[in-house]
Amino acid sequence: MSRKELESARHSLAKHFGDPAQGTAITRHIMLCALSEKQKCCSREAGEEAWGFLKSRLKELGLVGPVRKDESKRGAGGGVQRTKADCLQICAAGPVAVVWPDGVWYHSCSPKVLERIIQEHLIGGVPVEDFRLTAD
Repeated sequence: MSRKELESARHSLAKHFGDPAQGTAITRHIMLCALSEKQKCCSREAGEEAWGFLKSRLKELGLVGPVRKDESKRGAGGGVQRTKADCLQICAAGPVAVVWPDGVWYHSCSPKVLERIIQEHLIGGVPVEDFRLTAD
């Protein structure tokens, strides 16, 4: 790997995930299994709808990316990162999501459910028990 590639990767990491030493690190990361090629957990259409909603809603609320303070050009906000996953290996009751570092898994992540997860868990810090997926 070249020095330039490594610097590019470091820049991208700081841009998308922040720096804990500067108090700008993301606080939560939601991964959504939405576009699995197998289509076992949900249809491709349901996955695309869920991913599109999650992506646009987090952006609309100003939650995407590292934590920002009031003096930021974009104002206070951030703290959440989102990732579209091909498969989280649950393969049922999807779309399925997991929120880290909390380790909370969710099933049936329609836009309506995702709105609750955003408001109650990602913003409020309280998992949405109605849609929490737990092991037997």
